[in-house]
Amino acid sequence: HLLLFLLFIGPFNCFASYSRATELFYSLNEGLPAGVLIGSLARDLRLPTAGGQHSASLQPPLSFTLASHGLGEQYVQLDNRSGELHTSAVEIDREALCVESGGATIFGASAAVSSSSPSPESCLLLLDVLVLPQEYFRLVKVKIAIRDVNDNAPRFPVPHIRLSVPENAPVNTRLAIEHPALDPDMGTNGVQTYRLRDNYGVFTLDVEENENGERTPYLIVMGPLDREAQDEYVTVIVAEDGGTPPLVGSATLTIGISDINDNCPQFNDSQLNVTLYGNSSLGTHVATVHAVDMDLGSNAQITYSYSQKVPQPSRDLFHLNESTGAITLSTKVVGDTPRLHRLIILGNGPGCIPAVITVLVTIIKVVMRPPEVVPRFIANEVEGVVYLKELEPINTPIAFFTIKDPDEKYKVSCYLDGDGPFRLSPYKPYNNEYLLETTKPLDFETQQLYEISVVAWNSEGFHVKKVIKVQVLDDNDNSPVFSEQLIELSIEENNVPNAFLTKLHATDADSGERGQVSYFLGPDAPSYFALDKTTGVLTVSTQLDREEKEKYRYTVKAVDSGFPPRESIATVTITVLDKNDNSPRFINKDFSFFVPENFPGFGEIGVISVTDADAGQNGWVALSVLNGSDIFVIDTGKGVLRAKVSLDREQQSSYVLWIEAVDGGDPALSSTAKITILLLDINDNPPLVLFPQSNMSYLLVLPSTLPGSPITEVYAVDKDTGMNAVIAYSIIGRRGPRPESFRIDPKTGNITLEESLMQNDYGLYRLLVKVSDHGYPEPLHSTVMVNLFVNDTVSNESYIESLLRKEPDISVEEKQPQISIEPAHKKMESASCMPTLVALSIISLGSIALVTGMGIYICLRKGKKHHRAEENLEVQIPLNGRINLHMLEKKPMEISNI
Repeated sequence: HLLLFLLFIGPFNCFASYSRATELFYSLNEGLPAGVLIGSLARDLRLPTAGGQHSASLQPPLSFTLASHGLGEQYVQLDNRSGELHTSAVEIDREALCVESGGATIFGASAAVSSSSPSPESCLLLLDVLVLPQEYFRLVKVKIAIRDVNDNAPRFPVPHIRLSVPENAPVNTRLAIEHPALDPDMGTNGVQTYRLRDNYGVFTLDVEENENGERTPYLIVMGPLDREAQDEYVTVIVAEDGGTPPLVGSATLTIGISDINDNCPQFNDSQLNVTLYGNSSLGTHVATVHAVDMDLGSNAQITYSYSQKVPQPSRDLFHLNESTGAITLSTKVVGDTPRLHRLIILGNGPGCIPAVITVLVTIIKVVMRPPEVVPRFIANEVEGVVYLKELEPINTPIAFFTIKDPDEKYKVSCYLDGDGPFRLSPYKPYNNEYLLETTKPLDFETQQLYEISVVAWNSEGFHVKKVIKVQVLDDNDNSPVFSEQLIELSIEENNVPNAFLTKLHATDADSGERGQVSYFLGPDAPSYFALDKTTGVLTVSTQLDREEKEKYRYTVKAVDSGFPPRESIATVTITVLDKNDNSPRFINKDFSFFVPENFPGFGEIGVISVTDADAGQNGWVALSVLNGSDIFVIDTGKGVLRAKVSLDREQQSSYVLWIEAVDGGDPALSSTAKITILLLDINDNPPLVLFPQSNMSYLLVLPSTLPGSPITEVYAVDKDTGMNAVIAYSIIGRRGPRPESFRIDPKTGNITLEESLMQNDYGLYRLLVKVSDHGYPEPLHSTVMVNLFVNDTVSNESYIESLLRKEPDISVEEKQPQISIEPAHKKMESASCMPTLVALSIISLGSIALVTGMGIYICLRKGKKHHRAEENLEVQIPLNGRINLHMLEKKPMEISNI
């Protein structure tokens, strides 16, 4: 909006503003915190500030505003008044901003281009700032160069680098390592050097830098290599940058030594001597030659051939396998066959001089024919292999063997050669007949194949051997066996559905399908457990709750696929581990306790019962008082609530506390309960007399007062409640000319005149009023002196006050006031009739008393008026007893005269 406004000012202003464009350059390190000062635009532009000498009161203040919003603005904060430029809360990461390499990268608020060429490693933030008002208007291009700090360690793109070096590589051979380390930092903070942690004395590293400044490590061979001595070198390549302190990165470097054909075949012996009987059958094995080549692969491939020196008859008689080096009899030995053959055999390798070995074969002429062994198989036999089922009974016959001499000149014997549960015994009554049978049951799981030989020899020592192979056939005689008969598992409660518990494993020694094991849950397993039939993976499909059930115990079966199938059983026990998923729970949300006031401090108010369904530390509960902890305390173990001090109901009648229960889990769970403590009142406060306020106050009673008229009242309150606060009033002491003239209402404390006052009733009346409550077990009371002065006027107050200061002698009446609690409607009826009765009585009695009294008073008492008044004021009435008013009052009261 500011730019649009300036465009409408006029073309001259636009030209002037354009001509006043300014550039400012700043630089700072990456990663600085918020609030770091980058520069002050007002100071660097030398603009007048509010405190400068050029500022005037009529000049508007300077304003600095970013001209547009871009990526660079989030990294800086511009003070609109002072023009100070600070770093913002967004941390500047040079490597994240300037991802381009090989030149400057600019992030700013506009697309303006720097007039000066930045360095190849520069990273710029470009901002456009408008300076107002019009008098100082200019467009300031702020360029902030972000300096690199060493905050990134070199890192190889792959953790394992493999390099192959031929074993004939000459010294100083250089091989480039194709995965150099990368460092986002620039300049000296980038990768500078490489080194090997272990060079084995034959390797070193060199670094080459290209025109773009990229550094590539080269592996240099420093010594001779021999693959046959060591075919691989494993070390660690370390890249280090130039920062302070330097940072390093590493990767495993495996240097494989590739083979070249630098070894030729060699025989261990130069000559081999062999003896062959002249009656040997075709294919008889004569000997085997074996040469060794230390190279690998095709470089170690060896073929065998006869030398040109071997005559053709020997070549025809003995066949040489060019791959294995085995020599066998290829034609039958006849009478004119030479008895000694010298076989020169060559071991040929690629590109090598052949190795040479000589085999001397001596043929022994045989005159007699060998014994004959003729088998007749009873058991199933195929191509010389006898098949027997395991668990066949003892003495199972296998074959008959007939042993005979073809020439019928020599005695022939035979025996069984080889290990196994077999026996060869003569079959009587026949001669030269032998029975081959088993001596104990065969076990496929112990041994599957036996190779035995029936050997026959004659009296001349000539031997003939008949080899027999016995293959044991598997039967389903083994049950699956669990690796553990008792599988003890544990899982935390609140598990995810279909949680993995374990993988059962049972083995079956039988083969084939008979050894294939399937897994099944026992009938006592809960339905929410699942067992994969094939893999044996045991899972639970639902969440387990320890508080609902802590232990599970059921059986699992492993069944093989034989016929009939065999099975075994294992027991699975699962312990559900506790998690802190239950908050402490109070037995009630609200607890109420009734406590008598003045309850002794730290006495037991009540017990707060709380439970936690969790176990162990998760179920430990600690109780605390959230409010009122200065008065109340709770036993965190037993839950006993106590008060630190004695409680007074008159100060506070009830307390509301909040108790928090916190368990021992991590994180801990808690709950709160409301505790209401109600204080029961006890009679610990005597009535407090509020009126009259002093024993020295008095009230003037006119002689013309009608009987039944209220004179005054005694008003008291009791801080207790209930019956402890029900107050009764009574007069327990009187003094005056006719003290029985006044009575007090036991309920209200109203003092009324009972009889008409006569001439001789003038004077001072002192009534000792007892104010008592109805407390239990013992009522409390207070006393107050009510002073009534019967006269027409008060002419001498000082004299009356002097009489009041005298300690009166008053006899105390021990009669307790009787108060009956009457229904409210009866009280209202009596109260409504009372004024009528009183009025009628006053009118009747008043008329008679007025006539007679005035006559008597004027005629008979006129001369003694003054003396009688003085005598009445002194209250010279004998008392039966004396009372200390201060002892009757339960507590002192501050009172004043009326």
